[in-house]
Amino acid sequence: MRRDFKNQSVIVVGAGRTGLALCAYFARRQARVTLSDRRCRENLDGLDALQRAGVAFDLGGHTLELFLAADLVVVSPGVPLTIAAIAAAAAEGIPVLGEIEIAFAESEAPLVAITGTNGKSTTTTVMGEIFSAWGKKTFVGGNLGTPLIEAVDLDRWDWIVAELSSFQLEAIESFRPRYALLLNISEDHLDRYPDMQSYVAAKRRMFENMTAGDVMILNDNDPAVLRAAKGCPARAVHFSSRRVLEEGMGFDGSHIVWRHAGVCRRFPADQLRLKGLHNIENVMAAMIPPLLEGVPHQTVWAAAAGFAGLPHRMTEVRVLDGVAWYNDSKGTNVGSVVKSLAGLQAPVTLIAGGKDKGGDYLPLVEPVREKVAHLVLIGEAAEKMAGIFSDAADVVRAASLEEAVGVARELTPKGGAVLFSPGCSSFDMFRSFEERGDVFTRAVLALEPGGNA
Repeated sequence: MRRDFKNQSVIVVGAGRTGLALCAYFARRQARVTLSDRRCRENLDGLDALQRAGVAFDLGGHTLELFLAADLVVVSPGVPLTIAAIAAAAAEGIPVLGEIEIAFAESEAPLVAITGTNGKSTTTTVMGEIFSAWGKKTFVGGNLGTPLIEAVDLDRWDWIVAELSSFQLEAIESFRPRYALLLNISEDHLDRYPDMQSYVAAKRRMFENMTAGDVMILNDNDPAVLRAAKGCPARAVHFSSRRVLEEGMGFDGSHIVWRHAGVCRRFPADQLRLKGLHNIENVMAAMIPPLLEGVPHQTVWAAAAGFAGLPHRMTEVRVLDGVAWYNDSKGTNVGSVVKSLAGLQAPVTLIAGGKDKGGDYLPLVEPVREKVAHLVLIGEAAEKMAGIFSDAADVVRAASLEEAVGVARELTPKGGAVLFSPGCSSFDMFRSFEERGDVFTRAVLALEPGGNA
C-alpha cells in the first residue's frame, strides 16, 4: 500500500536529475517539499518548473532547522549520509531514505536489481532488451540514467530492471528485489568509503531483506561476491566464465551453457555482437532471470546476441590509418581498465587519468606492461599514475583530452590501437563520463588521414 505523503514535510537532498524527479514526485503527492543543495541557484538547472509546482528551496548549504523539522529526508544518489544536517536528522529519529527505497515502496512491478563494480549498465540493458522482446513492458533505469522514481506514477510496468550503485544502497530500509545480481567486486569509490570493507558492506545491503522466495545471481569466479552473499536466505544461482556448471550458467570457451532443472541449453558465443570475456559474463548474468521466468530460450538469445553495446563502453570510434580508436570513458576504475585491455592486442596506446578515486592502481601495472607501449595521462591523477607506471610503459603527460588524442596519434603505429579508458572519475575536467567520452570521440573524428607514426 502506498504511503500518504499529503502535507508531510519532505526534504530532498541533491539537485541532480534524481533529486528533481523526487521533488516532482512528492509535489504530485501533495507533500510540502523542500529541495536542499549546497550549490547556489545560478549553478543549478530545472528549478523553475519545481517552483511553479510549489517546491521550496534551501540552496547554498543545508539548513539544520529545516532538516530537524522534517517528516522525511530523501537523499539523491551520491549524497553522503555524513552531511551534518542529514546525520542530525537521523539522530533525532527522522527517517532518512534513498530514492530507490521510495520507488520500491511505491511500485507494484517485480524488480530486478543489478550491482557490482563493473558491467552493471550492460547487464541491465541486455536484460531489459530480453524482457521487452518477450512482450513485457519493461522499465530500465536506476544508476543507468533514468531515476527509478520515474517508474512510479508515470506508467504501469510488467518488470523493473534497475542498475544500482553502492551509493543508492546505503539508504534503504525495506528494499527487496525479486532477483538480485552481484556481478563482481573490485576496488572503487575509495574517495567516498574509508576502506574496502565499507564499500562491500554497501553493496551487500541489496541482499538484506531477501527471503527464500527470492533469487541471487552470483559470479562464481569472484570470492568477494560469494562472501558478500553468505548468509542470505535467497536461492543462489551462479554464473562462471571459466567452466560449465552442473547447475547454472557456464562457459566452455565457445558456448554459453545453461543447465537448470535437468535442461541444458547451449548458445554459441561467436554470435554475440558484444566482444570480450567480460561481456560474455555480463550476457550470462542478464540471461538468468528471464530464463528462470520462462522466457523462451530462443527469445532470450536473439535479444542478447543482437545487442550492440552502450555508448562510451569499449565503443570503436573509427579505424584511421590502420589504428583502431576505442572510447571506454565509462572505465572509471582500475578493474574496468584491466578488462578493456584484455580484449586488445599490443601495441596499445592507453589514454588514462582524471579525478583519483582513492583506489590501488597496482593491479593495472602488469596489464600495462604486457599490452601498453605508450601511456598518455591527463587530469588530477596524472602525477600519481606517472609515478606508478613509469617502469611499465612510456609515460607522456597531456594538458587536455584533445591534446592527448593528438599525442596518441603521433605515437601509435599502424596495427596498434588507442584505448581511452581513464580508470578515474571525470569530475576534475568534465561534468560526466558521457561528456568526457563525447569530447574524445569528437577529437578522434576530427583527425585527418595520413598522420600516424
